[in-house]
Amino acid sequence: MTAERERSGREDDMLVSQLLKSKGDAVFTASPHETLQGAASMLHARRVGAIVVMEQDRVVGILSERDVVRAVSELGGAALSRPISEAMSHEVIFAEPKETLDLLLERMTDRRIRHLPVCQDNRLIGIVSIGDLVKAKIAETEAEAQHLKAYIAAG
Repeated sequence: MTAERERSGREDDMLVSQLLKSKGDAVFTASPHETLQGAASMLHARRVGAIVVMEQDRVVGILSERDVVRAVSELGGAALSRPISEAMSHEVIFAEPKETLDLLLERMTDRRIRHLPVCQDNRLIGIVSIGDLVKAKIAETEAEAQHLKAYIAAG
């Protein structure tokens, strides 16, 4: 077992890199200077719950639907003309490609977050949501159940 596996879990646990291969690595990004109105429109049009906020090639924040709602709740409609940087989460928690889904589920639950940008060598390579992880875990569990049924049936 490699040191990375020892840190992240069992040999057969699904890795973030495997999930990104199946779900894709598309990440929707915005500048911190864009307005919340533009960000809200992007969230709606792309049917995603969060966008990664970037300056050049550097992640500087993440903006979720919750952040938009919080800003509108505090400032009313005027919040929509404010820059993303005023509403985004500045302390971004990341995932790495070699981490397991179980580890990320635990991190997301503990931190009460729903989206994790995935970085490798300080470069954004994808994003995973709690929904992505749950869907993958359900598929993994169903495959394991089918395998066990086949094993039992074979005697």
